[in-house]
Amino acid sequence: MIVTLTPNPSIDRTVRVDRLERGELNRASAPRSEAAGKGLNVSRALHMHGFETVAVLPLASESATTYLTLLDDAVPVAPVPTAGAVRTNLTIVEADGTVTKLNEPGPELAQSDVDALLATAGGIAAEWVLGCGSLPPGTPSDFYARLARLASPRRRIAVDTSGAALRACVSPSIDLIKPNLAELEALLGERLATLGDVLHGARRIVSRGVGAVLVSLGSDGAMYVDRHRAVHAEASVNDIANTVGAGDALLAGYLASGGGPSALATAVAWSVAAVRSTSTWMRPVSPDDIATVTVRAEIDRVRPVRRGLVGVASR
Repeated sequence: MIVTLTPNPSIDRTVRVDRLERGELNRASAPRSEAAGKGLNVSRALHMHGFETVAVLPLASESATTYLTLLDDAVPVAPVPTAGAVRTNLTIVEADGTVTKLNEPGPELAQSDVDALLATAGGIAAEWVLGCGSLPPGTPSDFYARLARLASPRRRIAVDTSGAALRACVSPSIDLIKPNLAELEALLGERLATLGDVLHGARRIVSRGVGAVLVSLGSDGAMYVDRHRAVHAEASVNDIANTVGAGDALLAGYLASGGGPSALATAVAWSVAAVRSTSTWMRPVSPDDIATVTVRAEIDRVRPVRRGLVGVASR
């Protein structure tokens, strides 16, 4: 069983434009709304591929009916009723593949809501518990650090977040963190210009007690680093449709394949399937997705890392 905890779920609204013109009237097409949130996306990908999972999340009363209708039983959920309305995140996809996101902050959570979310996640027997995404207003920055207290020899903890919430939970209680390049740079307080820099930075985090670091690198794939090993994997994809949710798919594929360095190829293949999907919800992984992945046990330390919006997700 894999439990995901998403304290700040969303309704993701995606529209397409030929080209986004700032300050001008833009005509959008192909509008689509989906129930989303980083942990929910991970759970849906796992559930779709036959893995046992439950998504724990706050269910804001003003939009509960809309959210559950959009979800349409695609993911097993353990909702915690809260006040307010779920946030809406807008994704604008241009014809050339450029993605622009506008994310709302989300409804404020009361302390009782925070306690209920952590208690619900802790009350489900699971091999992995994943804390995923941004924290809504009113949620203390040590939220995921408190989640880490649920760790045990039979229950491992992974966190995919950013900023103060990520800094607060870097500890020996965390088995895995999954930052993207920008988040790892912010955590370290320095720019990482090459794959060697990424490797060195991830090893610094591991030296502080975290079991492993899985870094999503957008068009440069992903890197896995633990105390003993480092592996880089990437894929050449010419038909990118939507990068939103690629990092969530990466994490889902990693867990589906059992974790560790040998799981990186599957993780990147799942991410490929996600960027080839037209929505936040990835389609099933195909043999063609797997065939695109190249795994390298030796890191090309002088290779520059590319930057852009590939692999952005709902925070």
